[in-house]
Amino acid sequence: MDSIVNFITKAMSRYRYSIILLRQLVITDFKLRYKGSVLGYVWSLLKPLALFAVLYVVFIHFLKFGADSPHSAVLLLVGVVLWNYFTEVTSNGLSAIVSKGDLMRKLSFPRYVIVVAGSFSALINLAINLVVVGFFLVLNGVDLSWSIFWIIPLIVELFILGLSIAFLLSALYVKFRDVTYIWELLLQAGFYATPILYPIALVIKASPTAAKLMILNPAAQIMQDVRASIVPVGTPTITSIFGNPYIHLVPIAVVVLLAVVSITYFRKKSAGFAEDI
Repeated sequence: MDSIVNFITKAMSRYRYSIILLRQLVITDFKLRYKGSVLGYVWSLLKPLALFAVLYVVFIHFLKFGADSPHSAVLLLVGVVLWNYFTEVTSNGLSAIVSKGDLMRKLSFPRYVIVVAGSFSALINLAINLVVVGFFLVLNGVDLSWSIFWIIPLIVELFILGLSIAFLLSALYVKFRDVTYIWELLLQAGFYATPILYPIALVIKASPTAAKLMILNPAAQIMQDVRASIVPVGTPTITSIFGNPYIHLVPIAVVVLLAVVSITYFRKKSAGFAEDI
């Protein structure tokens, strides 16, 4: 027990400066984001809700996607909120290092703190949006169970996935400014290739193989698992699609591998960031 306490104490002492800087950057970023706007922090709620309203009218009300599910509107909102978070983390992370170039030339501090700060700022927005999701769950009459607590480790997995990509993009963007255009295209393609607008059950009916390939994508796996934790009955997951619980290890392994590669590449390039910007 003493050894664990000593380890935590040493870790806190070693990273004390980074933690203080991280906290200050998160607070500053969150305050500056809505500075001068009339509605302020309300915009963090209005953006996903406005997108949800448009998608609901077009894809559920008119095109009848997911019409057989009594909670299709809630599942759509969950998908929109999670994808917005993923987009925010990666897009903000992409330009994080370059945007703080002047600060890096003046001060000496761990470069990774800048990218992590943007991820935590997006996490605050996600927490606010999840409160709105909770309100819609009650309004829609969703019967909640203990399975909803699976959202916590799934959000952690999504956080690691988004942060890993943010590390990689931020390091690449220092040298290659075309990365921003490439990532915009990939995000747009990913939005339609991930079961957000449509239920994955439609893909299963059309092509079980395509559904299996789609759900191996960590973003799609996380999204479906979060939906299944809210509405367990009738919501396909990677386990039910493959019929094998161990298949869960594949997207998790992808996230871990991506994290290792991204962090290694970021650390290798971080020493020259101030000079290359």
